[in-house]
Amino acid sequence: MKFELPKLEYAYDALEPHIDAKTMEIHHTKHHQTYVDKLNAAVEKYPDLVGRPIEELLMSLADLKVEEADRTAIRNHGGGHFNHSLFWKYLDPTNQKDELLAKEIASAFGSVEDFKKQFADSAVKLFGSGWTWLVRNGSNSKLEIKNLPNQDAPIMSGMQPILGLDVWEHAYYLKHQNKRAEYIESWWNVLKMI
Repeated sequence: MKFELPKLEYAYDALEPHIDAKTMEIHHTKHHQTYVDKLNAAVEKYPDLVGRPIEELLMSLADLKVEEADRTAIRNHGGGHFNHSLFWKYLDPTNQKDELLAKEIASAFGSVEDFKKQFADSAVKLFGSGWTWLVRNGSNSKLEIKNLPNQDAPIMSGMQPILGLDVWEHAYYLKHQNKRAEYIESWWNVLKMI
């Protein structure tokens, strides 16, 4: 079974005016679809990999019996597919506030507002393209803010993703141009989880 672009549970304009419909449409139907297509092209060369969950492929990346170019494709495009599949869920406007998560965040970072400041600061400072994540550390179960380059997924490093922000320019350039901090503020305005 091939990987597929997940269907959004909301309309492209559902996040207006903070995240514009055109960016959402291009981000979902062009960027994410490309990750899916290129991931499928890499995996279909290896019948034993076809049908395996993306999480399994990413967590066992070093052990996969594939050519290095295909390992890189699985890392980049598989990570892009995994990360974006979560990202669309985080943005869902029907999400409800997760009170337990908010309490855990407040405990770990001082307050939810302090967390938002630290997270935004980390996202603004991420050099180049990548993601800023709230993760649960796999070794000690503590919440941490992590920047990861390109499409690296937290599960590749033994971390459980809790919340992720795409800071590649394709996520915000149409509306916010080069103003990453403005985009991050818009993202907080649509995020309902905390």
